[in-house]
Amino acid sequence: MANKKKTEGKRVAHHPYETKSDMITRLSRIEGQIRGISRMIEENVYCDDILNQFLSIDAAINGVRKTLLEAHMKSCVVEQIQEGKVQVVDELLVTIGKMTK
Repeated sequence: MANKKKTEGKRVAHHPYETKSDMITRLSRIEGQIRGISRMIEENVYCDDILNQFLSIDAAINGVRKTLLEAHMKSCVVEQIQEGKVQVVDELLVTIGKMTK
């Protein structure tokens, strides 16, 4: 019941458990990588080594972003279009525009 109150009036995602679990696992790894970079900076690790870790994090974030975008298009966007809420396409285009800057 508390969960219903939290989402009342808000749009919510309906992704399969496996998709959500995969994204959460990947984000947890990214959190660990970021903590690792903090330690590397504290320990005066060579800058190029740290920069390469950032590249790894960027790639990991892009992977999660791609997974979420695909899930969003296959579920949230399709559902809204089926409900006649075609403005979701414009919203998605704005979001994709921001992502590709």
